[in-house]
Amino acid sequence: MDSAIIYTLLSVIIVSLVSFVGAFSFFLQRGNSKKILLILVSLSAGTLFGGAFLHLLPEAVEKQGFTLQISLLLLAGVVVFFVLEKFIHWRHCHHHSFTKHDQHGTVNNHNHKPTHIGVLNLLGDGLHNFLDGLVIAASYLVDIQLGIATTIAVILHEVPQELADFGVLLYSGFSKSKALLLNFASGAVAIAGAIVGLFFSSTSQSFSTYILPFAAGGFVYIAGSNLIPELHKHGEAEESIWHFIALVAGIALMVAIGFLE
Repeated sequence: MDSAIIYTLLSVIIVSLVSFVGAFSFFLQRGNSKKILLILVSLSAGTLFGGAFLHLLPEAVEKQGFTLQISLLLLAGVVVFFVLEKFIHWRHCHHHSFTKHDQHGTVNNHNHKPTHIGVLNLLGDGLHNFLDGLVIAASYLVDIQLGIATTIAVILHEVPQELADFGVLLYSGFSKSKALLLNFASGAVAIAGAIVGLFFSSTSQSFSTYILPFAAGGFVYIAGSNLIPELHKHGEAEESIWHFIALVAGIALMVAIGFLE
């Protein structure tokens, strides 16, 4: 129990620190950063699929068998993350709308930055990070190996996500230093989620039974409806090969974790 708590807290601290990855975007040329980002998206999709089907779902089924409850909780994960992603897409649509108008000179927002978009970004990302912390805590309390697999899947998903969030905050009018600080604050909500997860897991034996299939549904939804479609937008032959390799590498990483003692 004590080791699971230590692993959990260390993991969510690392997840929180991933928010600073936005600073590295300044050292990359735009073309290179796009290619690297898409490879990370591919790798992330593979780890999310692998984490869901090779770790979270098998662990949940092993604990109680494949029941209707597991199916409903998995679907609940899909629905909840659908709402979150719908919120995020709404936010990004507004963001792209503003930038498109500005580039064509039809709307000038240099004197009036859409700060509310940055605030919405922080709220949506904070809720997402809270759920990540909750899932990481529940996973470690079930099994250290499961916790490691879940943490890796979350981290690899957070890297491209945090890069995008950092860009939205900059567009919203925040300075680079303030955007990094706010992004970190949003990422640190994962620590609060982990603490809540540890509390409920210690008071209820059935908490992990509910959270594992729920998390699997969320992982499958994010990978299948958010990440994979993004990769299909960039269908050049050479890039697609690298995307496929990264996707398989993400799945292979989850397979390899399964062999850890």
